[in-house]
Amino acid sequence: MDWDRLRIFHAVADAGSLTHAGESLNLSQSAVSRQIRHLEEALSCTLFHRHARGLILTEQGELLFEATKSMAKRLDSATARIRDAEDEVFGELRVTATTGFGTLWLAPRLGRLYDQYPNLKIQLLLEERVLDLPMREADVAIRMKEPSQADIIRRRLIDIRMRLYASPEYIATKGLPRTVDELSDHRLLFFTIDSHQVSAGRQWMQRFVDNENTSRLSVNNYFGVLQAVRHGLGIGALPEYLAVDSPDLVNVLPEECSDTIPVYFAYAQELRQSKRVEAFRDFVLAEISGLRKALGG
Repeated sequence: MDWDRLRIFHAVADAGSLTHAGESLNLSQSAVSRQIRHLEEALSCTLFHRHARGLILTEQGELLFEATKSMAKRLDSATARIRDAEDEVFGELRVTATTGFGTLWLAPRLGRLYDQYPNLKIQLLLEERVLDLPMREADVAIRMKEPSQADIIRRRLIDIRMRLYASPEYIATKGLPRTVDELSDHRLLFFTIDSHQVSAGRQWMQRFVDNENTSRLSVNNYFGVLQAVRHGLGIGALPEYLAVDSPDLVNVLPEECSDTIPVYFAYAQELRQSKRVEAFRDFVLAEISGLRKALGG
């Protein structure tokens, strides 16, 4: 099978348009169309349905696109490993983390990494979905549970807990609750219970939320909860690592906390010699060491 035609097919399938694929490949639309036609003739099947809004893959096209996506990821991996043979740390590193941890803890610290490696290009993929590291959906992951995927290297970084926090202004106005029962006199701010989140946090917060007499605000990300806490809307359930960067927050009912939540660093075994991964790992370990000291661990 002609590799060049497969490359062109992949670009068309990815763009959904002959014109856009041609622009990315520096080819004319007619040249792209001709190569797709030759590929369809060689395979004796139709790969695209022509539609007024663009091109739609046929069932056979979907099968071929899955194969070319896998090929592209393997080529990216090979390219990264070749480049990592150089002494200099540079190139793109795709990092996946949960939205809360990536936005509120990791991103603000990346300046120190760029100071060390100004030629490094980092792409943050912040979502709750667990990306497939062996399939190169990301290069490294920081997750709030032990990764279960095969063929990856994992390291437990730290254990954290969920705790209750309020702003000094809120406490001055509404008072400081001394018992769990007194929380019913306050508005609770928390990560939406039915949103995708670590089970330890959900289970711990559920018993407070079950009190129907409590005013509440639920948000589907921790940034929203943090902002609400800072602006005095109520008492919020937040990961304790946020208190390190917000020392003004008051820890309400310090004895109340969730079960421990493990934080893991992981990457595919094939990247174990990658200088970019090594540089990023060492940076994270140094930052985690500071977090551990700040939390008294």
